[in-house]
Amino acid sequence: MNNRYRRAIIAGNWKMNMLASEVQQYADEFIPLVPDFSKWCDTVVCTPFALLPAAIQAFKNSYVSVGAQNMSQFESGAYTGEVSCAQLADLGTKYVIVGHSERRQFYGETDESVNKKVHAAFKGSLCPIICVGETLSQREIGVTNDIVAMQVKTALYGVQVDKPYRAVIAYEPIWAIGTGKTASPEDAQDVCREIRAVVSALYGAHAGRVLSILYGGSMNEKNAFDLLAQPDIDGGLIGGASLKPASFAAIVNAANQ
Repeated sequence: MNNRYRRAIIAGNWKMNMLASEVQQYADEFIPLVPDFSKWCDTVVCTPFALLPAAIQAFKNSYVSVGAQNMSQFESGAYTGEVSCAQLADLGTKYVIVGHSERRQFYGETDESVNKKVHAAFKGSLCPIICVGETLSQREIGVTNDIVAMQVKTALYGVQVDKPYRAVIAYEPIWAIGTGKTASPEDAQDVCREIRAVVSALYGAHAGRVLSILYGGSMNEKNAFDLLAQPDIDGGLIGGASLKPASFAAIVNAANQ
């Protein structure tokens, strides 16, 4: 990571785990483990919708921001079961994950719907954490960079020049999500460098330099330091390890390099 241009971002994705009654205990355990981390690292906890009020309350006196795991592309209307950007922002949510591989795999999200959600997030003043990544078969046939570049370009299609400064892109190789497998630091760096090059080509060198790019494929307290030492990896989108305060804190502290 390059501290000259970018702050580290460590974002926990709790997925469909935890109860609202457990959030305060988690916060009480986690916060003392990361003293003064706000100086060098933005820390985010992305919870299920039902846990957002509890998380916002639990972390309100800390430097931990709260994010959602998904949002509707629509502002309002007859969309039963959906949650709008305005509703999330009204709660105090700062971030939203957009296009996670599990949303694409299980709920039919496409590059085009991700683009619409990115636009909705910008319009509603949330910071989108835009997820991109390849399958194992795509990696094996050598089209990783092509797939990821297409996803980045489609996600940002029609986005104004000033907006990418307020976005985060998370590279999550799909074959590494929840499997315990992790891309080598060098392989992860290669893809994150490609993402930065794509954004630089679209919006200019400065936009590429200041864009925060996270790695999201089974980062944990054991491999975080080596991954975060790569020049184009600015943080992590953490799944299972973020459910344990000590493990998540270890990753946050690893970002202080």
